[in-house]
Amino acid sequence: MSTSPRSGNLDPAVAARLKRSADGLVPAIAQQYDTGEVLMLGWMDDEALHRTLTTGRCTYWSRSRQEYWVKGDTSGHFQHVKSVALDCDADTVLVKVDQVGAACHTGARTCFDDDVLLRRDAD
Repeated sequence: MSTSPRSGNLDPAVAARLKRSADGLVPAIAQQYDTGEVLMLGWMDDEALHRTLTTGRCTYWSRSRQEYWVKGDTSGHFQHVKSVALDCDADTVLVKVDQVGAACHTGARTCFDDDVLLRRDAD
């Protein structure tokens, strides 16, 4: 059974600050807390953010499946939340996590390793 994004139980003060897309979502960047490695981008609505804040596990809204998913429930590649922050415009969430296993659905450590468009070596 699928659901649609909803406001849920998010603290009203936080919900009032969020700037969502037309479909009610904000991008959520997952970053390895100790190395700074950018792992993946997912999407959250208010309920997914609430679940992430209260459970300590990243919950996302799947745009393709139209349902919530908790990172690791099917793959075993968990994201244990260390901190959650909003950017200065309150339109993007940064979730610092302790990633267990691969973050990418392809099995790669991150979603950003395989298709580098530009790389400049330090001088």
